[in-house]
Amino acid sequence: MNNDTVSFGFKEVPREKKQGLVRQVFDSSARRYDLMNDLMSLGVHRVWKDITVTKAAPRPGARLIDVAGGTGDIARAFLDRADALQERRGGEKAEAVVADINEAMLQSGLKRGGRDRLDWVTANAECLPFDDHSATAVTIGFGIRNVTNRDKALKDMHRVLKPGGRFVCLEFSHPTTRPLAKLYDAWSFNAIPVLGELIAKDRDSYQYLVESIRKFPRQSAFAKELEEAGFSRVSVTNLSGGIAAIHTGIKV
Repeated sequence: MNNDTVSFGFKEVPREKKQGLVRQVFDSSARRYDLMNDLMSLGVHRVWKDITVTKAAPRPGARLIDVAGGTGDIARAFLDRADALQERRGGEKAEAVVADINEAMLQSGLKRGGRDRLDWVTANAECLPFDDHSATAVTIGFGIRNVTNRDKALKDMHRVLKPGGRFVCLEFSHPTTRPLAKLYDAWSFNAIPVLGELIAKDRDSYQYLVESIRKFPRQSAFAKELEEAGFSRVSVTNLSGGIAAIHTGIKV
């Protein structure tokens, strides 16, 4: 592939233009983002995110950076879990930051109500505005496939983690059986763009999201990318037969 271009769904676009094109997608979809997630996954994304939060190990005194955190559901759940433990065990309160390049997504999250110890920062995953070794956990949910330079983003998320810190990535992935893959293709290519048109009044953005899932590396290939970015003890947990997957790694 030409190094000057990068995939935007099934199209190849100049590398420098992808970020703006992705921003347009999420500017358009921000208002109905949570509702569309429920419809696209039949509500199962909430279970996937619950597992993601568990793997991020919320606890008293923890600090989470949720990259591409959108409306903040992962960060809120992380703080809720950590606070529940803190009430029983004592210790310092946990903190969390929602970092997202798209201000419309952050504004949508803020409209759901703020909370103590949850900050909102406009930030690019490839150059996070946080100190080295400043987080006990970094999460990214359904965002890594939209990054222009994954390698750069993974290395920067590794940078901001403390030694022993956890990286947890939830992303749509590749079904592990052919029958499920066929069923999933039929649903996503035929139903999701139509839902986008009916609910969000934006078919094109949801067509891109479906295509971007197909262009994302398979589980084993993405696990190798994590190792190349410096993560140790990389593991993969398939969800719903591989429709989604959680990739984890530790900074040593």
